[in-house]
Amino acid sequence: MAEPQGDELYIIVCAAGPAPDVGRLVAMAQERGWAVQVVATPSALDFVDVAALEAQTGRPVRSRYRKPHEPKPPRPGAIIVAPATYNTVNKFARGIADTYALGLLAEAPGLGIPVVVLPFVNSALAERRPFLRSIDELRAEGVRVVFGLPQQFATDEPDAGAHRFPWERALSELS
Repeated sequence: MAEPQGDELYIIVCAAGPAPDVGRLVAMAQERGWAVQVVATPSALDFVDVAALEAQTGRPVRSRYRKPHEPKPPRPGAIIVAPATYNTVNKFARGIADTYALGLLAEAPGLGIPVVVLPFVNSALAERRPFLRSIDELRAEGVRVVFGLPQQFATDEPDAGAHRFPWERALSELS
């Protein structure tokens, strides 16, 4: 992978089983030279240790749009969405921007920002036509969706998250 040369990597974390261990992805990205900004969907705030992530990145975990008087954050050089939920994947594909995280994703393809999506869904949702269409639509726009055999990560095991979730795969897709 090319060195990011100070680029900003936004990691968008959704409310799914592996979310509590997103710090592993943060650490891997920092080891590769990325400055990391964690963005949590509103539901993901209950899944992650916000204080620990803020200490790890030296930045606040963002989950809402900034207020007019707040400074504008730097533009990301790349975005990783991991774990990405069924709802986030489908909303991203449809251009729905009803949260800060989805607003960032809605703009990214048009701005030429590389986006990697690493879904975590159960097997019933993984086989739904709306979800598969969303993956196809995102890929058609240049979004790198890590899904489908052999990389598919769908599970019905409630605690299958962190210990088997392929965090490193998201970073390898940025090369």
